[in-house]
Amino acid sequence: MDAKTLQGVMYIIFIIFLTFILYGYIVHLYRSEKKGKRNYEKYGKMALDDELTSPPVEPIEEEKSKESK
Repeated sequence: MDAKTLQGVMYIIFIIFLTFILYGYIVHLYRSEKKGKRNYEKYGKMALDDELTSPPVEPIEEEKSKESK
């Protein structure tokens, strides 16, 4: 097996590995939204509603209480 063949095989294996990672991440996002842990539509609207006066996506009180602990 020469270097080019080995490089090609490793490239295909790497692409397949990254595909599994991508699909795993998509399934994770889908499941966490179904369980109600996160609402990703709110985060998607951030790109459309991008003003300084826009309300925050998540409440600020939670962040303040974490910092004070």
